[in-house]
Amino acid sequence: MRPASWKVYLVTDPLLMAPGLDVRNIVTRACRAGVSLVQYRDKACGDDEYMTVGRDLADICRAAGVPFIVNDRVFLAARLGADGVHVGQDDMPPAQVRSIAGDEAIVGVSVTSVAQAVAAWRDGANYLAVNGVFPTGTKLLPAGELPGLSMVRAISAAVPIPVLGIGGINTANAASVMAAGAAGVAVVTAITMRSDVEAAVAELQAATAKFV
Repeated sequence: MRPASWKVYLVTDPLLMAPGLDVRNIVTRACRAGVSLVQYRDKACGDDEYMTVGRDLADICRAAGVPFIVNDRVFLAARLGADGVHVGQDDMPPAQVRSIAGDEAIVGVSVTSVAQAVAAWRDGANYLAVNGVFPTGTKLLPAGELPGLSMVRAISAAVPIPVLGIGGINTANAASVMAAGAAGVAVVTAITMRSDVEAAVAELQAATAKFV
């Protein structure tokens, strides 16, 4: 399943959720509200737990018609029936990801420079996420090392595939990321830490709506 839009991309985090919410509840409500994609990210849990939760999330996304992306765990993607895999610079290269996940898989790569972006695109990535647009607690980069909006702009101009921004993005600054050339914004806490998940998604959709 390919996304109809890249504008609002939800990334989960088991440690960053509003009181009373869990990952299944957040993904269910976010899908109903119209997020573009969902990435299941849990760096700490074992593969058995990842599979148990992942199966539920895959079912939720499939029922809603929302592409479901697995973070890092390439060998579990097919078992979960995931639509794709997202990897970082220290993970498996895109061509190898595709050889395992299949020709139809959506392969995403986190990048922080034009050189990394071009290399990932040439190696078969379908989309890129510029990691560290704004300061954020989920990615501990010094402020001076953040790629920022200028890198979103440079990478968007350098590759012919969708480029997303991630890192510290919320309803107040999402439009600036889109204006820099991004196809969408990938967010964690802007949705997961909001008790009203539907309102959070709607606000991000409104912030990105005027951009093609």
